[in-house]
Amino acid sequence: MGIKVTKFGGSSLADAGQINKVKNILASDPSRRYMVPSAPGKRHKDDDKITDLLYKCHDIATTGKSIDPVFEQIRTRYTQIARQLGITLDIQPELDEIYRRISAGEKRDYAASRGEYMNGKIIASALGWDFVDAADVIRFNEKGIFDAEKTNALMSEELKKHEYAVIPGFYGSRPDGTIKTFSRGGSDITGSIVARAVNAELYENWTDVSGFLVVDPRIVDNPRTIHTVTYRELRELSYMGATVLHEDAIFPVSMCGIPINIRNTNMPEAEGTMIVSTVEGSSKDGTVTGIAGKKNFTVITLEKDMMNVERGFGRRVLSVLEEKGISFEHLPTGIDTMSIVVADKELDGKLEAVLDGIREQARPDSIDLQKDMALIAVVGRAMVRSCGTAAKVFKALGDAGINVRMIDQGSSELNIIVGVDNSCFEKAIQAVYAAFFE
Repeated sequence: MGIKVTKFGGSSLADAGQINKVKNILASDPSRRYMVPSAPGKRHKDDDKITDLLYKCHDIATTGKSIDPVFEQIRTRYTQIARQLGITLDIQPELDEIYRRISAGEKRDYAASRGEYMNGKIIASALGWDFVDAADVIRFNEKGIFDAEKTNALMSEELKKHEYAVIPGFYGSRPDGTIKTFSRGGSDITGSIVARAVNAELYENWTDVSGFLVVDPRIVDNPRTIHTVTYRELRELSYMGATVLHEDAIFPVSMCGIPINIRNTNMPEAEGTMIVSTVEGSSKDGTVTGIAGKKNFTVITLEKDMMNVERGFGRRVLSVLEEKGISFEHLPTGIDTMSIVVADKELDGKLEAVLDGIREQARPDSIDLQKDMALIAVVGRAMVRSCGTAAKVFKALGDAGINVRMIDQGSSELNIIVGVDNSCFEKAIQAVYAAFFE
């Protein structure tokens, strides 16, 4: 029997009732041997996530004020969970230590990581499983960059000692022992790291939806669930705003070809979505797998006669962005034009300096700005074998009265990206969804 690694999100672990559902899921399959928990999430829409409360405690502590009112919410929440689960572990000394260290000025990453740490301790006790502190087996280097190979060696060796174990998500440690976290949602990455280390047959990522949806349900009512998606497709969709799984969680498992199964803790009978390296034959999901997008981009368009024969023109333009610490999204080009698509957050407070730098370095004939643009990605592995996909996208947008401001298609033909006005974003996604799925 192969090993399954499970990761449960914050909504799946928000209270004792949810944790009991998780216990039943784990007990139903003995091959589910390693579990990665997030910190408790919201119990209802007006509730607070534990991680947010911990960040708040840290921020208050930096001002020299008492964290007592906020930390008491954290203590009460964990105490209530532990009591309702009926565990014998005394969690108060751990909570006292966390309170002391945050009050004394511990770093932000330490404070944030304690949500997963405490939840891991409580859940391990409730399951009767071993607890393995992620700080002992997940390594970052001195610069805070994740060390995949050292981590894999440490994790693999440690988990050989534990038949069943809970490993808290979201954090690891630097060489000096200080805590370093992944970006928000990083428990997904921890689950993937564990799956690689134990050479799992499957990585199950349990959340509050029954799989990966074709489109954001806040934009389209009751969208279809994707049955199967490849790692590459998911990277494209995650990058463009789809948020069921942290985009960096794909790398550790994709190296070994371990599939990921997105499942619903509240509907464990649902098959969910399988994320795999490749899919043979025709796609059960059709030509298009998913649609995602993001708002608030600016397009900087340069024009210069004979740009195509001017060596180093593109390098000089991009060197200005590099010097200002700015990443770009896309580079649509023509013979005498070059457009740079940049997220507004990257340009915040830097736009005029960027334009001045481009004028100085590249001396274009003109520079034009297009602001308030949204990008929409239509993604599908079957698109490369299907004629007329782009035509269908543009017809849907045209019929909806939406002007396309930019078109970009990757060389792999895995996606088609269109730029539209921010104000047309939702309408555009609804039109494309209707064209392919209704």
